[in-house]
Amino acid sequence: MASFTPKPEWLRKKITPSTHQAMKDLLQERNIHTICEEALCPNISECFGQKVATFMILGTHCTRACSFCAVSRAKPLLPDPLEPENVALAVLKLGLKHAVITSPTRDDLDDGGAEHFCKTVHAIKALDRSVVVEILIPDFQNNDDALWRVAMSGAEIIGHNMETVPRLYRIRKGAAYRSSLGVLQKLLSFNPSCATKSGIILGLGERDEEVFGVMEDLLKVGCRFLSIGQYLSPSSHHERVVEYVNPERFEMFRKAGMQMGFDYIKSSPYTRSSYMAHEYLEGK
Repeated sequence: MASFTPKPEWLRKKITPSTHQAMKDLLQERNIHTICEEALCPNISECFGQKVATFMILGTHCTRACSFCAVSRAKPLLPDPLEPENVALAVLKLGLKHAVITSPTRDDLDDGGAEHFCKTVHAIKALDRSVVVEILIPDFQNNDDALWRVAMSGAEIIGHNMETVPRLYRIRKGAAYRSSLGVLQKLLSFNPSCATKSGIILGLGERDEEVFGVMEDLLKVGCRFLSIGQYLSPSSHHERVVEYVNPERFEMFRKAGMQMGFDYIKSSPYTRSSYMAHEYLEGK
């Protein structure tokens, strides 16, 4: 893999670990993980400083090895039966009104972890039904039963990220473009009252027309929420950054996507799937 390319000025966001400690103490107290830490999110200081986090259930080890992702690939542990309640208690203690739950891909589990997602949603709702719950799921190997379960879990928003354009799908190990579109389509067909959401990253060499093609495909399967952010390589061993996309191009995609029919798009270099997640329903 190529070495790092220097970041432009608009991507030099400061991370201040001193703002993380209160959040870290709360998470460690209940043995809770976050994608913020595992995926080396550049927004971590901003979100942790505001006592906001995206909870990562089902451990920190992924069964796939996507070349763009910082989450480690190793043999996963069995699901923690106390995790759903611990996450729910953390949501309550933080006073969150919009909670986001994600996980690594768990191909080792019969249902991919779908039931554990459902238990976590149920645990949060049992403590406070007013909390909006958003779950960001892997593809569950397109298992209809697993997808039906999470569609009916009570989560208001269910996300599954496309990540990139079809030509570059080699970065998603074990995934297929049409299969991921099928995940979003099935979720909505199983439960038309839930909102579906997806995300893509730019900077891997995609062309504008390819990005618009993904947006059109998402609209065709009923997905109306979209996040678009800059890909940042986690290390020199991961997929390299081909281009640092300027903020004006992100804004162009946002405006064009809204005209195409999306209900809400967040598009900027620092946008991530769950960044400012509450805005999607508010902006609808």
